[in-house]
Amino acid sequence: MTSTLSSVQPGNESKEKGIDREKTCPFLLRVFVSKGSPHAITEYNPRPGGGGTLPPSELQIYTWLDCTLEELSSLVKEVNPEAKKKGTTFDFRLVYPDLRSNCYRFREVGSTTSGKKGPDDSKSLASVRFVIGDYLDIHVVLPTSRHPSGLDHRDHHRDHRDHDRDRRGGGGGYRPLRMDEKGDHRDREFRERDRRFR
Repeated sequence: MTSTLSSVQPGNESKEKGIDREKTCPFLLRVFVSKGSPHAITEYNPRPGGGGTLPPSELQIYTWLDCTLEELSSLVKEVNPEAKKKGTTFDFRLVYPDLRSNCYRFREVGSTTSGKKGPDDSKSLASVRFVIGDYLDIHVVLPTSRHPSGLDHRDHHRDHRDHDRDRRGGGGGYRPLRMDEKGDHRDREFRERDRRFR
């Protein structure tokens, strides 16, 4: 099922990137929301020209690169009323193509919590190095669905991904790239993609 939302309301010019929402055309952001278990990277398998597979429950948003995680959380609440509960957590991950291995990768970019201010609320798509054409994966965790052990749900999901990575013998798409890895893979990918879109 695919839901399409009106664009984030135009406002004053963004001080961060100088984006005037009244004059700048928004782009389509494809968001995939999960509740319960988070999406696996193997669910992202689109094919050029159509076909392939993507997770269900797609949310299409027309927005700008200065859109913040807090704004995106509010839009998710519009189509998921239960997510308005105080304490609901929204975990954000970029889903981007690895140009060298011809597959997709996850990169965690932040989280927000309903009814609570946090350091990631003001992060914009531009500041987390989103490239138009990437997907956004949002995992919604309701206060009533906390892990029974009392662990933070993100630690629980991280343990689950680590188990999958070990079982698969090296990780494949489950292994997020870090900025401090040898060769700085993500920086090289950005340079390659910049050259391609010029």
